[in-house]
Amino acid sequence: MTRIGLLSDTHGLLDPRVKEHFASCDEIWHAGDIGSASVLQQLREFRPTRAVFGNMDGGEVRYSLSEFYRFRVEQINVLMTHIGGYPGHYNPWLLPMFRKSAEAKASNSENELRDGIDLFVCGHSHILKVQYDRQFGFLTMNPGAAGKEGWQTVQTLLRFVIDGKEIRDLEVIELDRK
Repeated sequence: MTRIGLLSDTHGLLDPRVKEHFASCDEIWHAGDIGSASVLQQLREFRPTRAVFGNMDGGEVRYSLSEFYRFRVEQINVLMTHIGGYPGHYNPWLLPMFRKSAEAKASNSENELRDGIDLFVCGHSHILKVQYDRQFGFLTMNPGAAGKEGWQTVQTLLRFVIDGKEIRDLEVIELDRK
């Protein structure tokens, strides 16, 4: 069992309550627009952190991270990027990757390692959204925005558990109204 704390769009502000809410987490994932190398460093000193750069990230953050990050936690294959969209409204450059993922999942037997995506994580919109994509067969998560920049009215985070092949115990955390 792996406990995950997921955030995005901090834009240079790491609210101290993030660490309180993620104290029980094994890993932190940041879906871009980190805003400063110091925010990334603070997260990495607190917990193992996986992150991608966002469109607003400058050189120091951008050069230390990738735009896309594929990884596996337990039996869940994850794809994380900053600008992703949501079911039915993805950024077009992701569609070939999603089609390939769906084909890989359909062609593999239960006994083989699956190369497809099980969880798609993105940020950018500042809109918290968790939705299952029936067409491509994966869960999408966008934690909203943990920072104060942008048009959102509430700072949000997600916390959940990956347990083998299951994604469970999802919690939405609201930090503050702006």
